[in-house]
Amino acid sequence: MNCYEIQETFGLENLNKAERPDPKPGPGEVLIKVKAVSINFRDILMVRGHYNPRQPLPLIPFSDGCGEVVDVGDGVSRVAVGDRVCNTFFQEWADGTPNQTEVGRSSMGGPLDGMLSELVVLNENGVVKLPDYLSFEEGATLPCAAVTAWSCLFRHGSLKPGDTVLALGTGGVSIFTLQLAKMAGAQVIITSSSDDKLARAKEMGADHGINYSENEKWSKEVRALTGGVGVDHVVEVGGVGTIDNSLKSTRMGGHVSMVGILTGGAAQVNLIPVLMGDIRVQGVFVGPRQSFDELNAAITHHGIKPVVDKVFGFDEVREAIEHVGSGKHFGKVVISVNE
Repeated sequence: MNCYEIQETFGLENLNKAERPDPKPGPGEVLIKVKAVSINFRDILMVRGHYNPRQPLPLIPFSDGCGEVVDVGDGVSRVAVGDRVCNTFFQEWADGTPNQTEVGRSSMGGPLDGMLSELVVLNENGVVKLPDYLSFEEGATLPCAAVTAWSCLFRHGSLKPGDTVLALGTGGVSIFTLQLAKMAGAQVIITSSSDDKLARAKEMGADHGINYSENEKWSKEVRALTGGVGVDHVVEVGGVGTIDNSLKSTRMGGHVSMVGILTGGAAQVNLIPVLMGDIRVQGVFVGPRQSFDELNAAITHHGIKPVVDKVFGFDEVREAIEHVGSGKHFGKVVISVNE
């Protein structure tokens, strides 16, 4: 089979196509013919060596994908040959509260080999069925970005109709946040440096858009839009460069989900807004398979379709990574594997 490996050392120049023996499923395992994979910022950090520089190499990267089950091992009962499935990000976190073992050793795309391969073998407990109405390209966007947004709003946030949500930017997690929050009857404020992207987000249902490149202290505009109160929930994907404004945008007793570090992960943080505002700051690291199942049930009921910005070919992996790294995308970027 063909796959991509980070070879010898990290860096985009060391991400190369390689051949490996076709895998065979053992007891409790399924063989998947991968149809599509999507790119997360974590995947780019992994390729560059910024995420876990001690990760053993070679490594097949990319944590999200979906395909068709083409063979099963003994004892498999959750899926069958011919089923369309997505992988779960954490192969060993099915439900409940995670433990260090489940999180530390079972995430795909590092430390486990990921989905950027023509064939993969996974435990049957590490897959979920793809909703019938979604394409493989759409399904490939779900395991990280969609489950993360679901965890922020529902697993941790207990989102209610009428709540106000702030989504930062128009990448995968933020666009899923917009879609899921509107599904639940919430109001959504979204930020971007592009007026065109803000207009597109409003067409999808965003109630307000803020161009942060034109307003460095955009939290003041968030406050103004909420009558001086602040939002109930912030899905914080920026990190160092945005956390101060995010905290200032949150109402007393509100909830901030810490998801990403697009602008960096280490800095001095003013904790006074957290203390004086009785704000709950919650780290969110994707979620268990149970959340993926709940997400699929919800989007199927409401007919929600993921937003795919662009689909690249299997020979265009580096170009796809560069496109995501440029920040020009809206929603998710996908690579077609077996057409």
